[in-house]
Amino acid sequence: MSRPERLFRLLNALRTLPKPVTAARLADETEVSVRTLYRDIESLRVAGALIDGAPGLGYTLTEDPALPPQTFDRIEMEALVLGLSDVRQRGDPQLAAAADAALAKIAATLPERLQRQILHATHMVYRYGTAVNDTPDISVIRTACWDERAINIDYRDADGVPTERRIYPLAIVYLDTGCGLLAWCCLRKDFRKFRVERIEAFQPTDESFRPNRVRLLRDYLSQMS
Repeated sequence: MSRPERLFRLLNALRTLPKPVTAARLADETEVSVRTLYRDIESLRVAGALIDGAPGLGYTLTEDPALPPQTFDRIEMEALVLGLSDVRQRGDPQLAAAADAALAKIAATLPERLQRQILHATHMVYRYGTAVNDTPDISVIRTACWDERAINIDYRDADGVPTERRIYPLAIVYLDTGCGLLAWCCLRKDFRKFRVERIEAFQPTDESFRPNRVRLLRDYLSQMS
């Protein structure tokens, strides 16, 4: 691991881990010795990070130079906490971890008074019986959406009938009782919403649908309206 990558990883650990963070925990997160960790802490301080703490006491990042200062009023803070809390509840593990990291980065740009408001937000989300089935791996499907690449799927419909299809994945849709995939189906020549838990296998391809993605989304929205 290069030194810049290690310092970035240390900064992210200071943002996300419960505070104060011990030197041993930070050294473990960045895969260095405790002695090297102390030198890295000093390097971040020289670069402008305000890090409270000392050996034996633990460390707290009080101001993050890597992020611009942010200002939110109280209701905006509640909206951020509520939205990211819902992502943690409904998203796959990768998305849930990203929600935690995003909230930590936002908090790191705020003055102490607003950080306390994040910790004591009055809105929370708890969902029971609506966990998203992440088989197959939603993160791989999400990458196909980002990269605008076709995927081949083995799909079983509500009646249990299996089919093989090539689809253009457009969006992952979170429903009350699970997760769906909005796509253009090359077999049916139409838009389809596939239940993720009914996708039994999939294979990314090299076929790009990037030139057609905007048109497909525009056509879908036109049909919806």
